[in-house]
Amino acid sequence: MAKGRVGERVGEQVNKTAGALGDYLKEQRLSARLSLRQLAEQAGVSNPYLSQIERGLRKPSAEVLQQIAKAMRISAESLYVRAGIVNPTDGVGGSVELAVLGDTRLTERQKQSLLDVYASFLALNGPEEPDADDSPEAPATTTTHKE
Repeated sequence: MAKGRVGERVGEQVNKTAGALGDYLKEQRLSARLSLRQLAEQAGVSNPYLSQIERGLRKPSAEVLQQIAKAMRISAESLYVRAGIVNPTDGVGGSVELAVLGDTRLTERQKQSLLDVYASFLALNGPEEPDADDSPEAPATTTTHKE
């Protein structure tokens, strides 16, 4: 039963995140004086899909968020944070998440897989970041040359 409760809480958090993202997108769209149809066309997504994102019914991929950010001329990183893709405490400059999201050689599925694995490692290691003294050292390696 404990797994079911955890799953429910995670699902609730995802729904809250999607709803908050949708509210933010709608607020930004209205302040830019764009109709839903205009933004959908400029972002290259369907009108119904964008409507579902704004209502918190869908959680868009990083690629879709990037398209929306470009169309509204706002920071894609701010949308990633609001969507829960990037953790704001990581710092924008050295964020692993942003590096993965910004790599054009990866597909969306590959990006999401990498982000999921990274998040699971962070969760496994706990909330605290290790100090430099606590980090495991790599074993010393020696190379031999055969002649």
